[in-house]
Amino acid sequence: MSDTPVRPGRPSVRRLPQLPPAVRGLSPASALRLSPPSDTWFKPALSVVVASAVPHLTLLALGRPDLVIYSMAGSLCALYGHGLPYARRARALAGVVLGMAAGLAVSLVTASLTGSTAVLIAVGALLAAVQKVLCDATRIGPPAHVIFTFVSSAALFAPQRLDQIPGHLALTLGAGAFAWLVALAPALVRREGPERRAVARALEAAAVCAADPGPRNGDAADPGPEPRNDSAADPGPRNRRAAAAAVHAAWRCLLASGRPTPVRRSLERLVVQAEAAFVAPGPGAGAVDPDRLRAWAALTRGRGPVPTPASAPGTADELYGIDAERTALRAREARRTSRRALLRRLGPGSPLLPVAVRTLFGCALAGYLCATLGVGRPYWAIVTAASLCQANLTLSWNRALQRTLGNLLGVLVFAAVLPVSRISPLALVCCCLFFGFAAEALITRNYWLGSVAVTPMALLVLEFGGAHPAGELIGDRVLDTVLGAAAGFLAATLVTNRRAAGRVERALDATDRARAAAERTGADPAAAPADRDRSRRTLTASLVELREAGDTAAGEWWQRALPEQRLLAAERAGHRTLAATAQRRGPTAHAPSIGAE
Repeated sequence: MSDTPVRPGRPSVRRLPQLPPAVRGLSPASALRLSPPSDTWFKPALSVVVASAVPHLTLLALGRPDLVIYSMAGSLCALYGHGLPYARRARALAGVVLGMAAGLAVSLVTASLTGSTAVLIAVGALLAAVQKVLCDATRIGPPAHVIFTFVSSAALFAPQRLDQIPGHLALTLGAGAFAWLVALAPALVRREGPERRAVARALEAAAVCAADPGPRNGDAADPGPEPRNDSAADPGPRNRRAAAAAVHAAWRCLLASGRPTPVRRSLERLVVQAEAAFVAPGPGAGAVDPDRLRAWAALTRGRGPVPTPASAPGTADELYGIDAERTALRAREARRTSRRALLRRLGPGSPLLPVAVRTLFGCALAGYLCATLGVGRPYWAIVTAASLCQANLTLSWNRALQRTLGNLLGVLVFAAVLPVSRISPLALVCCCLFFGFAAEALITRNYWLGSVAVTPMALLVLEFGGAHPAGELIGDRVLDTVLGAAAGFLAATLVTNRRAAGRVERALDATDRARAAAERTGADPAAAPADRDRSRRTLTASLVELREAGDTAAGEWWQRALPEQRLLAAERAGHRTLAATAQRRGPTAHAPSIGAE
């Protein structure tokens, strides 16, 4: 760290030499380790089965199974948006369906106008890069750009005529509209389901933090910067970060859920309790019992009434602030600000640009390598390379191992089920539906496990257009997987994301500003309660973004040294400020000086 003076409001840091940049986590064991299943794995799994079954069976009854690829493009939209409240999910899924149709339209028009493999690969790589950037910028979430790239790349290499395109796009839009209905159907029986799950996660994370907080956030003594592997030596910082992220996600979900209802009011009170538990965990006055938080989480996640805890100090002011913030977010100026922020994420200085170049280069290289070797379906290699293009080299390495292992095991599964799928067209449809469900059920455990089910499903889709030699399909898929993984990882190595460190600097500055604002409003007795709570939530959001930016940069290589000591100090100071402002909530609350070191 330089010896220049620290700006006002920035936490003081013990002067230590900068840690050199390093790529973390290039370990096969960590990449292939299984995780517990997601608490909502069954929702996308069931949604995609229902959304696919109706169009597939309808086309089968009409004697046109060859059109399944176009209806599947719309049905796969049911995989998106399951963590969003229904009001926002409706808008997000509409955008997903339109984006899927737009990418498919470009592919179909290109395929109808040219048969040049070189041109088709170039268009496929360009589409993959655009889809990657748009999904990252809008943060549409898993499965992100991979499904878009799979559909558009496959359509590029399917025979097509211009007069067929309107009908094929109509199939996609029709299936997409049905998928939209399927994804929103649970709102009829459980309107606040996504909000309840988000709040339950926040309560569970806060319970973990309250049970094992590590060093107290409010301690005035500064023991110096935490070690680089602080989360391994002491789970306290890791628990606080996880709790901060979960509470921030719960507030975002509630703010985007629409008008307040009695259930949402109770959920907001629970988030206030979770926030109080994570910003000032540990024993002391006002401490929240971890077992009580877990009990509230279980009741919130269930189908019964939402628990209504006793009001914490300042709860009424907090809820008033939430209402004010919700109203402000609906204002026209707030929508303009949101659009401007999206454009900045897509602008020339965006940290997403290196990832887009990485995706373009990797997909093009993979496609041209396969075409040079005479592989008839280079789009498989394009999709493999696109899936490997992640935010940093560590994630790309992990995905390369996961994708390769999953696909190689998947072709063995395909060889075993191929005779069953050829019994009848109905058997083929049932096999595809089964593997679609299995993929979503397994992929939350680890990407490679989900790929074991995705691979046979992708190969079986080709059977709707006619039988193919099994040996040819298996050989092509193995070769495409190996070449696509090699090209994707080579692109991730050569095209470095040197802007990741710049994102950390910007996140640090934003955290400094948010911390200073929280200190000012928290110390000002004349500040409105809504302003205090809004500044505290802004600080929480900045800490979440700071940790995400730091983790992304830590997994990249060949970049300038990261200000890790300043990052850790900013996090610790931010959490101390959160603790101090939380203690000052309420009309009679008193606390030590905010931001005391």
